[in-house]
Amino acid sequence: MNVNSTLFAQVVVFLILAWFTLKFVWPPIMKALDERAEKISEGLAAAERGHEILGLAAQRSADTVREGKEKAAEMVSQADQRAQRIIDEAREQARADAEKAMAEARAEIDLEVARVKDDLRERLTDLVVAATEKILLREVDAKAHAGFLNAIKKEL
Repeated sequence: MNVNSTLFAQVVVFLILAWFTLKFVWPPIMKALDERAEKISEGLAAAERGHEILGLAAQRSADTVREGKEKAAEMVSQADQRAQRIIDEAREQARADAEKAMAEARAEIDLEVARVKDDLRERLTDLVVAATEKILLREVDAKAHAGFLNAIKKEL
């Protein structure tokens, strides 16, 4: 066998194999590789979008938590203010009630004092009338009057 014809036959077989590979084998492999590359790039883009969405969601959740804390602090502050107002109103009401009770007690005391004074005036009038009757019925004697006056003093 001749080396040239063998070499020529090998080159022809190689070229046929190369043409067959380029025509029928290579396009599906390239298509599969391109599809895989496209899927990978889509996956990377989706991962990037997911990462951005995750960052936005984390920021939104942090904002929501911060707003919730601010609202809670505001509600606590409002509750404290309301409690303080209620306490102040209760103190003011208690103070007004105490003043009213004291005014009523003073009025009652004043009435009682007036009644006692009236009773004392009546008793004093009765004593003066009684003393005058005793003086007029007795004879005028300084010693008798001194004892009588001392008795009246003791009664008063």
